[in-house]
Amino acid sequence: MNGSYAKNAIVLGLLAAVGPFAIDMYLPALPTIAVDLGASTAVTQASIMVFFLAVAAGQIVYGPVSDSFGRRPPLYFGMALYAVGAVGCSMAPTIGWLIFGRFIQGLGACAGMTIPRAVIRDLYTGPDAARLMALIMLVFSVSPILAPLFGSAMTEFASWRFIFLAVALIGLVGLVLTALVLKETRPPEDRIALDFGSVVRGYLTLLRDRQYVGITFVGAFAMSSFFAFLAGSSFVYIDYFGLTPTQYSLAFAVNSVAFIGAAQLTGWLGRRMGLRPMVSAALTYYVVVTSVLLVFTLAGVNNVFVLMIGLFFAFGGLGLVIPSVMVLALEDHGRRAGTASALYGTLRLVTGAIIVAVVGAVYDGTAVPMVTAIAGCGIVAFVVGRVTLPQREAVAAAE
Repeated sequence: MNGSYAKNAIVLGLLAAVGPFAIDMYLPALPTIAVDLGASTAVTQASIMVFFLAVAAGQIVYGPVSDSFGRRPPLYFGMALYAVGAVGCSMAPTIGWLIFGRFIQGLGACAGMTIPRAVIRDLYTGPDAARLMALIMLVFSVSPILAPLFGSAMTEFASWRFIFLAVALIGLVGLVLTALVLKETRPPEDRIALDFGSVVRGYLTLLRDRQYVGITFVGAFAMSSFFAFLAGSSFVYIDYFGLTPTQYSLAFAVNSVAFIGAAQLTGWLGRRMGLRPMVSAALTYYVVVTSVLLVFTLAGVNNVFVLMIGLFFAFGGLGLVIPSVMVLALEDHGRRAGTASALYGTLRLVTGAIIVAVVGAVYDGTAVPMVTAIAGCGIVAFVVGRVTLPQREAVAAAE
């Protein structure tokens, strides 16, 4: 690995982690926030859903802007807005205030979640791009492993409000990294004039590409499966199984290790199997494992260790899918990589927000709704993949 490759992985990984950190760090505090602000579980979970919706909406703007003005300027704006939203959340006197602050924070976070994918497409394609995407996931693995630990520590020894102040500081670090380290990868001669008609035509072109849309929804439902875990895990582990916030953070980290570790194999497996066959195999594996876990859960096997072990093995398959479908979705759209990245992210997060809302609405105090959503999303991703991925192989062979 050369120095430039490693530096790109570190910087882009840290920028991409800004959004997940804003989610993972406050997950252990959700039950405490609900009590402190006098809100129900479903309304408190809405602070996750509105964050996803803001990220989804903001990407529609950031993507074309980055194609027209370069990758760095929208990152400056996004990181600053992210920090402002986090400070607002820290001062929230009501759940409504908190939800609004999360919306502002999400509008800023989506810059760091959208533009790094476009930067990768500017620099690499194929297995090399998948490898860099996996390395970025390794860098931001600090989020699911350390963020809940920090959040639970602040919840136990201080206040959940300090979580958002820490998140604001992370946004400022992202701003500094963008200014001092990240190089512009969209040269002026490759930029597209920004006007409403051009933006609309760009999105319509993508929506007419059935393969792009199909692969995007493979990624959307695969990631929504993980979002279902994000939305329900704190209530299931803490309220249902009786774990402390710190124990929950450790359980959350364990469930993330397989996802992150498997993702590092995407470049190696992608070169040997091809990205599309690898994704198909990983989706099959994921559906089998999550379906078995669902059967155990419905049968009344209410054991936290069974749940943790099942999710550990399941998320290993998901770790091969997520970085690879990101690359596959953008590989034919290098000229409008920012726009393609934005639409990919928007469709993925709108799907995730709907799943989060459903999990919150049907939560019954047990693990059943969460596990059902995890397995159900995996099945949908598998079915869409079976239709889409072979067609991509046929197109590639014909070319």
